[in-house]
Amino acid sequence: MKRRLLAIVLAWVTWFSIAIVVDFGLRTMWPAYAAVERALTFTLGMQVARLLIAVAASLAAGFVAARVAPGDRSAAWISAIALLVLFLPEHIRIGARLPLWYHLTFLLTLVPLMLVGDRLGRRQGSATTLAAV
Repeated sequence: MKRRLLAIVLAWVTWFSIAIVVDFGLRTMWPAYAAVERALTFTLGMQVARLLIAVAASLAAGFVAARVAPGDRSAAWISAIALLVLFLPEHIRIGARLPLWYHLTFLLTLVPLMLVGDRLGRRQGSATTLAAV
């Protein structure tokens, strides 16, 4: 139970750390992005960049959950569903400011990508275990 809770917390920390750091990098290196971020008037390229951040963050968060609690598949599920519950109201709130495809892509891929990350983390763990034998 403690490992599951730790895995969930670290998955969230991983997700938000990646999202915040990479978003900061985008704002720093892409002045046009920084100029429109508050208004959410992103170009197509900017929207794709934001979605790619979410992809990387989701994969990494699932991976971390698997590595922290290798015997507990529910940690990635719980983390992913909790993130979905967190983000859904925000995407509803900003709905008209971004295209529907953007919201659907983000929301519909969040859980599956975290589960793919979880699977990759389990594979990595079993490969490490096999190599140690």
